[in-house]
Amino acid sequence: MKESYSIFHDLEILASRSEIFEAITSPAMLEKWWPLRCSGVPKIGESYNLYFTSEFDWWGEVVEYEKDSKFRISMTKSDSDWNPTNFGFELVEVRSGVVRVEFSHLGWPEINEHFRRSSYCWALLLKGLQNYLEEGIILPFEMRG
Repeated sequence: MKESYSIFHDLEILASRSEIFEAITSPAMLEKWWPLRCSGVPKIGESYNLYFTSEFDWWGEVVEYEKDSKFRISMTKSDSDWNPTNFGFELVEVRSGVVRVEFSHLGWPEINEHFRRSSYCWALLLKGLQNYLEEGIILPFEMRG
């Protein structure tokens, strides 16, 4: 069995699980903090298009969906580093009005420059998700990660 590597980030967000779940599954909401354009249906087996630029016009398939709790996409068309990977979110209510977002990006073939940069970018993007939900801040696409 070939070894793989993973990225993990946890953060607490002052919002309900349903608000956070909407922000990580709704294409219109994803566009507020991650890709330039997005389309897809949050349902197991459905595809998501994550469009960043014409060079980075990527696709993934929903492989885990549990309303207001878990969401995971397995990459199907991206680049050689991302193709074998999947990323997702688990939402855990810590206390009333505070949810821990447990993010993971699994299955990286190696720890290379792209892995390191993606880990850093995910941290910035997740902070953008938090700022969007807590304060309504939407960074222009060019300033994200």
